[in-house]
Amino acid sequence: MSASTTPLLIDGAPRHDDQHGLNGHSHVGGRTVRSAPVESHLHPIGSADLAHHPVPSGHEEIWRFTPLRRLRGLHESVPLDGDVTVDVTAPDSVRVSHLTGAEALAIRGISGYLPGDRPAARAWHDAEQTVLVDVPPGLEFTEPVAISVHGDSIQAATATHLVVRLGAQAQATVTVSQTGSVTLVDTTEIVVGEGARLTFVAMGEWADDAVQLAYHHVKVGRDATVKHVSLAFGGDLVRVAATAAYDGPGGDIDLLGLYFADAGQHLEHRLFVDHAVPHCRSRALYKGALQGKSARTVWIGDVLIRKAAEGTDTYEMNRNLVLTAGARADSVPNLEIETGEIVGAGHASATGRFDDEQLFYLLSRGIPAEVAKRLVVRGFFGEVLQRIGVGPIVDHAAEIIERELAITGM
Repeated sequence: MSASTTPLLIDGAPRHDDQHGLNGHSHVGGRTVRSAPVESHLHPIGSADLAHHPVPSGHEEIWRFTPLRRLRGLHESVPLDGDVTVDVTAPDSVRVSHLTGAEALAIRGISGYLPGDRPAARAWHDAEQTVLVDVPPGLEFTEPVAISVHGDSIQAATATHLVVRLGAQAQATVTVSQTGSVTLVDTTEIVVGEGARLTFVAMGEWADDAVQLAYHHVKVGRDATVKHVSLAFGGDLVRVAATAAYDGPGGDIDLLGLYFADAGQHLEHRLFVDHAVPHCRSRALYKGALQGKSARTVWIGDVLIRKAAEGTDTYEMNRNLVLTAGARADSVPNLEIETGEIVGAGHASATGRFDDEQLFYLLSRGIPAEVAKRLVVRGFFGEVLQRIGVGPIVDHAAEIIERELAITGM
């Protein structure tokens, strides 16, 4: 990534939504005051050289929310020589390749991605193969490409690498289902050609003992449209870092996320959208619920608008619903702006318990309290589920949410 400079953001007046406890502000117009060039404060410069990534101590900004002791050495030097099963079901017109050796190394970084931390750099070199899903230009189909990742043990750590590539004007849906027990670092590169349209969904439904560090990078082509969805339900510790960059004007990406943390779980999502070209759009909407002692979620949403990115239109939102005592949600939206010639840029986040007004409305109509709470939670997640747009995924996610609510007797 090229260097940027230290910003002094010019913010609009804060606004407060009493109903939801929502604090947000927008950035429109104005110029920033710059100092000497340094790398972006929101995202480190990537490198495939492991020497550029020392073992993290936990004091670094990108690691300060993550309990390193629970990573089973993925951030240090534990061998990545374990195994998981990766199966791909795709229409005949989609080319699926399992690349190894020099072929696998040659395609890594095709999206412009470079590792930004030590586990990612280790996975870059140690993943035994790269699975390539190639959708030819102009191809459109409604049947999704279905990728399943399954692990049977946490004892041997492993690394995987997936590349999804859409040719110009193609249209596709790709789903990734993750199940079983793993200690895993996985990297996904997504390249979307000019005018292409992609819906990509990753559903983590790991066993309770799973540990996953996931890295997703999306390269959005000129006038391309991308919907990137991250769903996290299972696992002991799951950390998903999703980044996006644009390859030409007119690119459009929606980043959607939904997560539900139970007692002892740590679910962390980190986003970085790099607006480096003009007239592109991004939206991020993540919603999570927490229940049980020491349930923990973290959401970091970073957007960088570079000097050349005039006409940018971006907004990010994160909301968290705490269902029981002893749970904690951290939410940190960030904007770094180098030009005031934009359509708009804003962010908002909220963490709280049930919406009292909604509960009162339902209770006043004779609906029992536990049923009312269940309806509020369904409504809370409904906005994200509706926007996913992949029927089987939406139905399955709704079923998982119902099972989660049953844990607390709702």
